[in-house]
Amino acid sequence: MTSGEAEVTAVEDKPTRLISGPGMLLVWFYGVMVVGAVSRSAYQISTDFQRAPLAYSLSAVAGIVYGFITYTLVRGGETARRAALACCAAELAGVLLVGTWTLVDHSAFPDTTVWSYYGAGYIFIPVLLPISAMYWLRKAQNTVKP
Repeated sequence: MTSGEAEVTAVEDKPTRLISGPGMLLVWFYGVMVVGAVSRSAYQISTDFQRAPLAYSLSAVAGIVYGFITYTLVRGGETARRAALACCAAELAGVLLVGTWTLVDHSAFPDTTVWSYYGAGYIFIPVLLPISAMYWLRKAQNTVKP
């Protein structure tokens, strides 16, 4: 193996970072959302789960999704980029579904979730974040080498 081939192999083994530029801001926002969603759901589930089990469980799921997306952004590489993109699409679908559900049937959620009313309790970050992340991840597709 020549020195040039060794350099190419070393570059291919190291995942390209997804957290340069706007990606770092996404990691920060997702990190804040992880803390918010997980701590909120942990408190609600441990103190008053029977009041709104669906709402509290959905908040826990949101926290897990945010955590996974944060991890994949930090991990970097093409596989992580694709996983983050799929997770962001699922997150957006969840926000839209739960947001619409809370508008249509208020009684289904005796207490709010992170995604209730499209994330109004979180300044609409839950609906804006996956859109921003998907845009960034699609843009990053051109810079991430498999």
